[in-house]
Amino acid sequence: MTVTLVHPERVHRVAVHHQVADTQGSRTVYLAGQVSWDTEGNLIGRDDLAAQAETCFLNVAAALDAVGATMADLAKITVYVVGLDETKAEQLVAGRDRAAATLGVELQQPSTWIGVTALAAPGYLVEVDAVAVLP
Repeated sequence: MTVTLVHPERVHRVAVHHQVADTQGSRTVYLAGQVSWDTEGNLIGRDDLAAQAETCFLNVAAALDAVGATMADLAKITVYVVGLDETKAEQLVAGRDRAAATLGVELQQPSTWIGVTALAAPGYLVEVDAVAVLP
């Protein structure tokens, strides 16, 4: 495995992700931000942040698969949420967890969540970008 997730003893431990990803590999994959769209570019989950988050993470998995990577290869995730607050954070986790269940994986990679005023197109509530490391 090229990515080892770590909970440092002297850093606050949170339930939704690990604080560190220790990577060993020679290939780095950078994903563009994935939004909640289908292969035709249609918005999925209008006004439903959890549904959009789920689709974003499924799209991350599909993008990784295109280059022979899996969610286990993820080293870092950045999530942009329109109007991020506690309720929207809970919805984000719910959608992420649904995607993880569909994919049969745990999504505990280090992540940063950023509240924004808008994304690139009207109706999008969540965008997920990621970095993966492969052997």
